[in-house]
Amino acid sequence: MSPGGFGIYEQDLIKVGVAVVCGAMLGMERQYKNKTAGFRTIILICLGSTLFTLVAQQTGQLANINIVTGVGFIGAGVIFKDQISVNGLTTAAVIWISAAIGMVIGSGNYTLAFISSIVTLIVLILFHILENYIDKIHHERLFFVVFDSTDIDELKSLEATIDAFHLSWKKLLVTKKDGNLHVTLAVTGHKKNINRLNEKMLVMPQIKAF
Repeated sequence: MSPGGFGIYEQDLIKVGVAVVCGAMLGMERQYKNKTAGFRTIILICLGSTLFTLVAQQTGQLANINIVTGVGFIGAGVIFKDQISVNGLTTAAVIWISAAIGMVIGSGNYTLAFISSIVTLIVLILFHILENYIDKIHHERLFFVVFDSTDIDELKSLEATIDAFHLSWKKLLVTKKDGNLHVTLAVTGHKKNINRLNEKMLVMPQIKAF
């Protein structure tokens, strides 16, 4: 094997190592928060993107479309939507950025890869603190309430109670089932007031369950 050939393989191994390190940095944060795509998944996505990029460079083919398509398939798998909300968007975004970082590593730009990984961690960790503060002063909680009858006045009484705690509310769904009124409410306001509402609802006689 020629010295030049050994140098090429050595560079490829360095890229693989950097991909594992960058993927581990992002994957550890997701694993700590118990997300669907955790430590090993993010490492493999970053490493896979790096390898696809390396193969594309060595064969003269374009791998961008294949990587984007494959990563999009994985990202879609961690997004869950119910009738009210959507979950997993941040994890899907981490999957996308991990693939992008892997492609950057495959192209040999280590500095950009490390900076991108650090910036991504800053967004995930420090901005999460800011996000929690915003959530505290402007928190939203979904209440699925079952009343002990179908009397609409019982719902109006609950709405008045919510207003008394200086909270905003919106009816999302109202149905009748088995002789009971079922209501889904989106309540918004300071988290402390929502917790106080939660305690109040525990002792309201017209509420069967929530």
